[in-house]
Amino acid sequence: MTQMESLVEYGSRRVIITVTAILCALLEIVDTTIVNVALNDMRGTLGATLTEVGWVITAYAIGNVIIVPMTSWLSQQFGRSNYFAASIILFTVCSFLCGNATGIWELVAFRFLQGIGGGALLVTSQTIITESYPVEKRGMAQAIYGLGVIIGPTLGPPLGGYIVDHASWPYIFYINIPIGIIATLLTLQFVRSPKYGEKSQGRDIDWLGIGLLAVTVGSLQYVLEKGQDDDWFNSSTILYLFVAAVLGLFFFIWRETTFRNPIVELRVLKNGNLRVGTILSFIMGFGLYGSTFIIPLYTQSILGWTAQQAGMLMVPAALTTAFMMPIIGRLLQKGVPQQYLVAGGMVLFAVFTFWGYFILTPDTSSDSFFWMLIVRGVGMGMLFIPITTLSLSTLKGQQIGQGAAFTGMMRQLGGSFGVAMITTFLSRQNMTHRSDLVSKLDVNNPAVQQRVEAMQNGFISKGMNADAALKSSYTTLDHMVSKQAAVLSYMDVFFYLGLIFLVCVPFVLMVKGNKGKKINLAEAAH
Repeated sequence: MTQMESLVEYGSRRVIITVTAILCALLEIVDTTIVNVALNDMRGTLGATLTEVGWVITAYAIGNVIIVPMTSWLSQQFGRSNYFAASIILFTVCSFLCGNATGIWELVAFRFLQGIGGGALLVTSQTIITESYPVEKRGMAQAIYGLGVIIGPTLGPPLGGYIVDHASWPYIFYINIPIGIIATLLTLQFVRSPKYGEKSQGRDIDWLGIGLLAVTVGSLQYVLEKGQDDDWFNSSTILYLFVAAVLGLFFFIWRETTFRNPIVELRVLKNGNLRVGTILSFIMGFGLYGSTFIIPLYTQSILGWTAQQAGMLMVPAALTTAFMMPIIGRLLQKGVPQQYLVAGGMVLFAVFTFWGYFILTPDTSSDSFFWMLIVRGVGMGMLFIPITTLSLSTLKGQQIGQGAAFTGMMRQLGGSFGVAMITTFLSRQNMTHRSDLVSKLDVNNPAVQQRVEAMQNGFISKGMNADAALKSSYTTLDHMVSKQAAVLSYMDVFFYLGLIFLVCVPFVLMVKGNKGKKINLAEAAH
């Protein structure tokens, strides 16, 4: 504990370290979603197909998820401040190279390297913030960091939309460069490293573990990101990579439990609270990234909004979460059990999804979303810090860093699972609802005939001949059926997402928390 206390900072030095760490976390998280709105422009400039340009997102996510579990070990090998500074430099240099890329695969390669630099920023920045605060203020440190994690994914689309509308897509990468340079200089000047035990020598480095980890999570991330596009197991690539992920996981677990100096310390999962926390982190990632993905998709594809309008819709909810963070931090410091707050957050998240189920139509107004998204903001605020504190509350020393890496990776994988399952479910439900609606459209039904006739007359009044007007009427009717089927599919997603969160509530309440115990955290990731 004395080692941890020796890292506590005071006054302006602590403020500078906090700002540096939050800047780095925001850089990484905003870059996860900022490219979503620029993909069309990238396709045009680089002459890429839709599938190829999708790799700009996938490569970054794979780089991220490979490096997160290894950050605790890498910090130990190279010293935390050195590793943190090197990660910022890698991220910043790759941002410049991404902006300068002249071909799609060149951009994808630099995005992968940028993801490797970025994954380290998240886990390490929270460690640095939390250890800079004395024990009694660590709940508040969690809240400060949580602001960046929750607001980051929401800031990406409106910021990306604004840059693409007013400049060109390379600038979504170039804006990282000045921030990265400042953060590197501040890190080298102010961030200190804890004194670890002996570093691993060459023969002690778990090279096989590193390789198996990269194969396992890289393959799994690819399967999740590309499964729906490639029709899942009908694609030989998806099938081979799924087998690689399963076998990789099996041999990775064997290696890490038998090797004397493992790259990921799996034994830390013997801790009951951490096991529960990793599952809850997965579910939270599922809900956080799933809802951040589906709402802009619905507003753009069904309601015809621009990327910037869709992004701005999420801002009030993010500000609500920001407002909630310090309040939740204070409640935890006063000894309110984490599991009660997590259960409350899950109930509120279910309220948000059921609310969405009831308000979705082919022409829902932007005002209808406001209070629903505020409820989501409050729910997310009640989930993030309590899940993190619950996960790490009974760990000590180096175990905290190892536990943090697990919760970080599970949140990321939860998001990937969420987006993959939602896209698959949407397309399947869409076909079901469409065939169901079409079966009810009987051409001999007087109501259907009247509707087609009214549309035909409308087209004739605009100067069409009778045959062309009739054809246009049936095309319009088909379009209306497709749109209604899509809306019903989105409603189903909201409904089942709510059910998942409600089912988890009783299990959360059964978890043993640390009633009345002050929070003692050292890190918690992504």
